[in-house]
Amino acid sequence: MNGTDRAARIEALLAEMNLDEKIGQLNMVSADLSVSGPGRRALPLADISAGLVGSVLNWWGARDTREIQRRAVEETRLGIPLFFGFDVIHGQRTIFPIPLAEAGAFDTTLWERTARVAAQEAAEDGLHLTFAPMLDVARDPRWGRIAETPGEDAFLGAAFADAKVRAFQNGDLSRNGNLAATAKHFVAYGLVNAGREYAQVDVSERALRDVYLPPFRAAVEAGAAAIMPAFTDIAGLPMHAHRELLFSLVRERWGFEGVFISDYSGIAELVNHGVAADLVEAAALALKAGVDIDMMGFAYLKGLPGALERGLVSMAEIDVCVRRVLGLKFALGLFDDPYRACAGDVPDFATRALRRALARESGARSIVLLKNRHDILPHDAGHGTLAVVGPLADARHDMLGPWCALGDQDESFALLDGLYGRWPREWILHAPGATIDTTDETMIESACAAARGADCVILCLGESRSMSGEAGSRADPSLPAAQLALAKAVMALEKPVVAILFGGRPLILPDWLVEASDALIAAWFPGSEAGHALADILTGVCNPSARLAATWPMAAGQIPIWFGQRPTGRPADAKEMYSSKYIDAPVEPRFAFGEGLSYTNFLLGDPQPDRAVLQRGETMSISVCITNAGSRRGRQTLFLFTRDPVASLSRPLLELKGFRQIDLDAGETGTVTFELAADDLAFTGCDLSSVLEDGCIEIHIGFSARRTSLRSAAIELKTSTDATA
Repeated sequence: MNGTDRAARIEALLAEMNLDEKIGQLNMVSADLSVSGPGRRALPLADISAGLVGSVLNWWGARDTREIQRRAVEETRLGIPLFFGFDVIHGQRTIFPIPLAEAGAFDTTLWERTARVAAQEAAEDGLHLTFAPMLDVARDPRWGRIAETPGEDAFLGAAFADAKVRAFQNGDLSRNGNLAATAKHFVAYGLVNAGREYAQVDVSERALRDVYLPPFRAAVEAGAAAIMPAFTDIAGLPMHAHRELLFSLVRERWGFEGVFISDYSGIAELVNHGVAADLVEAAALALKAGVDIDMMGFAYLKGLPGALERGLVSMAEIDVCVRRVLGLKFALGLFDDPYRACAGDVPDFATRALRRALARESGARSIVLLKNRHDILPHDAGHGTLAVVGPLADARHDMLGPWCALGDQDESFALLDGLYGRWPREWILHAPGATIDTTDETMIESACAAARGADCVILCLGESRSMSGEAGSRADPSLPAAQLALAKAVMALEKPVVAILFGGRPLILPDWLVEASDALIAAWFPGSEAGHALADILTGVCNPSARLAATWPMAAGQIPIWFGQRPTGRPADAKEMYSSKYIDAPVEPRFAFGEGLSYTNFLLGDPQPDRAVLQRGETMSISVCITNAGSRRGRQTLFLFTRDPVASLSRPLLELKGFRQIDLDAGETGTVTFELAADDLAFTGCDLSSVLEDGCIEIHIGFSARRTSLRSAAIELKTSTDATA
């Protein structure tokens, strides 16, 4: 159907609809198969049959969605189909690593592949739309939802947005196996005060434009079907009522043509925010801001008729939102075939096996090796006895992480499962030693007894899945005291220890734990194939290649912490009292953005720009030689950072402008080339417009954002197009 015919059909439908039916299209309700917000409610079947519901979340299954769709299509006056949405964040049934972990693969192709499988499985379950990708730039590990983000950097977030949106939607929303993407949570949700969920947000206009908006703009440019506003406010104006950002910026300036879907009860919560006296005012504010769909707030259902009577909104404004919702349903192909996602397709064995293989690959590609003293890893599979201790060693449920959709713990694998496939069972001694947050002398002694009888200890520590994700804010994102007590006891035995850290955030680690561990691994929540992926890393079947997408602090007092901070007039100086430092902690992080080790070593040459002067409108190439100086094949990630040392505004010490990967055999040398456009060096100036300024630009290339390890060059930026200027 062409655009003209579609528009005509939408207008014909609108002309037939009464007010209740129009508002019904803007009303999204939740079933009780999953809980994604406060309270539980059964699916309101009578409202669906009456045409008072336009879309449903938390309901799945081909047979069940078909029956609910039948009610909408066959029992309502106009037969307008529903669409079904769900939080498919990092997999539907096959669960992949949490986004913060998968972002650390720094591989757009891998991100696309996992999103395609997630979309296919969701479509097989009768779903049309996912509330993903989450694109909040997050620099505060106290905030539990950092687990769902691609990390701390805007450039990385934009790349993640582009890959995920394109892969979910795959060009044509009406085709089977494709899923409408919802970019969330617009915008700056990751800046909640003190890392506390749903708290206030204050952000400068410049930071908003340079840091927090770019991932969402990338999602819009990739064609995202929907955007979800954040629960939070910005400087006192809640996002669900923020017309300037939702309408003026995203719709008018960016050209977004999709739908805005409220977060769970977000419109009704405008009353709690104190900007609306009742649901009538809340509904009017949200509608005028451009929010098309009210998810579980019932503010539109209960408030819009009154808002219309009071003159707070017009019928024309309601019609605009209804048009967009109907347009999405046409794009999804639901008017051509309302049951197109209800066929009950079941993947064959070969397809399921390929999906599990991808989960295993992505799990291994997301695990970060942070320390490897004396090359204790990799272990030769099946050689030597292992003591596998800690509460996460056999925690299949926790390996799936938060927002794991329909992931089944009975079909997931913990570390023990993976090791049992590589070692004779009698060579593996297992004792939990603690629960997540409790232990006693008997449990610790049992773990120590296992450690004494082993050649090496695998110590599995960290968070349960419920400690991360939404409503998972932690004032102190450290390991629980019970686990630290276990770790101290085990490490006192002076056995070789490989510490594996599970969780959804950067964790604050005591110095003694880092120093006493012979190897340290950030496993995050690796997904369905966690155990096999970890076994592949521990035994060297996979050479670790993941890098940190978020900085790990030394202490809670360093939070928020990220690599791209601006310089201060008094840089930290241990010899100078009046400098920017702490008196009780270092300034440097525990682990920097981009850090991670391999089982081989790489040597990096100096950056070689292809020109000394970069003119406005031009793009330059920057090449660097890299050598695998180790004894095995490996993959390395290289980061391109820039710095503008003298500008009209103080600029960040480092800005990420690119990342590339290269695979090299032992002894092999290769060349990695980055492209850098002059426009990539623009920034938000004093008057909040984008500016490009003449001057020296530093080029830094390296394996992480730790500045002491970078190799550097410099170019001159000329903003005049006249080469003689």
